[in-house]
Amino acid sequence: MSGTPPRVLVIAGSDSSGGAGIQADIKTVTMRGGYAMTAITAITAQNTTGVQAVDLLSPALIVAQIDSCLADIGADAVKIGMLGSAAAAQAVAVRLAQTGLPFVFDPVMVATSGAVLADADTIAAFGRLMRLARVVTPNLPELEALAGTSLRGDAEVAAAARTLAAGHGCAVLAKGGHGDGGEVVDWLVTPDGDVTRFAGPRIDTRHTHGTGCTLASALATEIGRGASLADAVDTARRFVAEALRAAPGLGAGAGPLGHQAVGTLRQASIS
Repeated sequence: MSGTPPRVLVIAGSDSSGGAGIQADIKTVTMRGGYAMTAITAITAQNTTGVQAVDLLSPALIVAQIDSCLADIGADAVKIGMLGSAAAAQAVAVRLAQTGLPFVFDPVMVATSGAVLADADTIAAFGRLMRLARVVTPNLPELEALAGTSLRGDAEVAAAARTLAAGHGCAVLAKGGHGDGGEVVDWLVTPDGDVTRFAGPRIDTRHTHGTGCTLASALATEIGRGASLADAVDTARRFVAEALRAAPGLGAGAGPLGHQAVGTLRQASIS
């Protein structure tokens, strides 16, 4: 991993406890050998047990952060996480449409602790971002909300991802971490209907805070490096698995992953 690092602009909320959001994104991009920049959408007071307070930044300030990064350093890929409001989602969509940059959209709706991070209007505004995204990464509850139906079993999950991908013209990575059983199954569906199944053993741990943020940021870093989408997904999934196994055991609730324990020295074994 020599030469110029992939430049990744992360648009997301701040997690004061460091386990998810911007903080997890920066750790992930850095550990994957990328250069992380940020446009913060919200400030949260949270820890492993829940979200205690949220203050949203204005859409104008979010766009100003994006402009500052792109005007000087530039970017090879973008990752979008928590947006916080419909107005922010629309503003980000308008700005990114002007760039042509590939981006990963993690449609954050609910925190690991159960706190709601997107209201109905914000979720409704996700459509424009999905139509622009290279790949959208919903977990099962988010996929149900976007598809407007309950999902039972792998066949229904894959079918919902296929419908979403075809309807919005983006790839969809339907994440199975919220499912049952000893295996986690993710489905990558392209707009033309190609389906790739990824599976791995479920890791028995309560320390899962920030898994979605971590996966999406790792995915954006690999896309920024020039990897194919399927290869980027494979690498990102393995990075998350390593970070789960290396969780430091912090906090009384859903603890953070062990991003730093994976480390740059082990990147070769993950890539």
